[in-house]
Amino acid sequence: MSAVDRRDPADLTSLLDHEERAVADSVRKFCADAVDPYVADWFERGEIPGVRDLARELGSLGVLGMHLEGYGCAGMSAVQYGLACLELEASDSGIRSLVSVQGSLAMYAIHRWGSEEHRQEWLPRMAAGEAIGCFGLTEPDAGSDPASMRTRACRDGDDWVLDGRKMWITNGSVADVAVVWAQTDDGVRGFVVPTDTAGFSAPLIKHKMSLRASVTSELVLDGVRLPGAAAFPEVRGLKGPLSCLNEARYGIVWGAMGAARSALQTAQTYAGERTQFGRPIAGFQLTQQKLADMYLEYAKGFLLALHLGRLKDAGELRSEQVSLGKLNNVREAIEICRTARTILGANGISLEFPVIRHANNLESVLTYEGTVEMHTLVVGQALTGIAAFR
Repeated sequence: MSAVDRRDPADLTSLLDHEERAVADSVRKFCADAVDPYVADWFERGEIPGVRDLARELGSLGVLGMHLEGYGCAGMSAVQYGLACLELEASDSGIRSLVSVQGSLAMYAIHRWGSEEHRQEWLPRMAAGEAIGCFGLTEPDAGSDPASMRTRACRDGDDWVLDGRKMWITNGSVADVAVVWAQTDDGVRGFVVPTDTAGFSAPLIKHKMSLRASVTSELVLDGVRLPGAAAFPEVRGLKGPLSCLNEARYGIVWGAMGAARSALQTAQTYAGERTQFGRPIAGFQLTQQKLADMYLEYAKGFLLALHLGRLKDAGELRSEQVSLGKLNNVREAIEICRTARTILGANGISLEFPVIRHANNLESVLTYEGTVEMHTLVVGQALTGIAAFR
């Protein structure tokens, strides 16, 4: 038998077919060339210079809306999309967020719920990275309880007029189009809002200590007038936005394992090179226990993500199962990053290494697309049949 792969002793890669490996390899190479040399500086500066150029490069790579069919989208499988998310987040959660919000929130919403005119107008440009999208659901006073949103859309003749605020919106300040959810007399509805519409603005949110290599904004809608055709034609209620969130959560299940893998491999390399008391610290039992526990949780998280991906490709994935994956994988990923930080000692807080950046980013990932508490209750309801949300 060949020697064990120290990076992957469980041989997880053997579970992937040739095309799946090719997708992972191509995204990993892209990130190594276009992201990894610069992302620590982007994080430290709190901005991505040339974010539009990066979006076009991601479009050329084919990862924007890659799991959607038609309109310039690649039409790849759920597992292939998940592997792309893993490789993107191995570089930085903010880069995966850019891709997730573009493809699984804004593009998915238009693809699933928009009119044919919406799809034709926006999806080809978004798939190419020529247009950037954002997704406006969360509000200052409505996070886990989107039904209490205050943003409202009112009829005025044949038009709609939108007023309200959205908060913590990825891509908001650079977006060309926003998918905005608002209360109407007919329930919650979605609207396709070009960001150059009068009354729309997206102030940048600054002073973040997490997801710094990501554009995060407030959306301000002050008498935004839209034609009647701007509304999604059929979907009513929270079914629309929650279906989009489920798509994005699925990507997070994979993406979190990318951050975990990066931190784990950094700790492996460091432990083999750092000498104390006359030997590499990798030779001490306590360090080996940390590395073994970290890899064990990474392997289990990868297997869970792959299982959910296979279910999704078979059309059998349930939202409760996505909650299970998001809850476990993000929680374990952040613990892996924290443990890796202890192996690196004081160097673990330096941006010369990716570990503290991943740990800080995962504090946001732990909360967005459903908090730990909400996913815990979703899983609890699946186990007991009793809803404990209220």
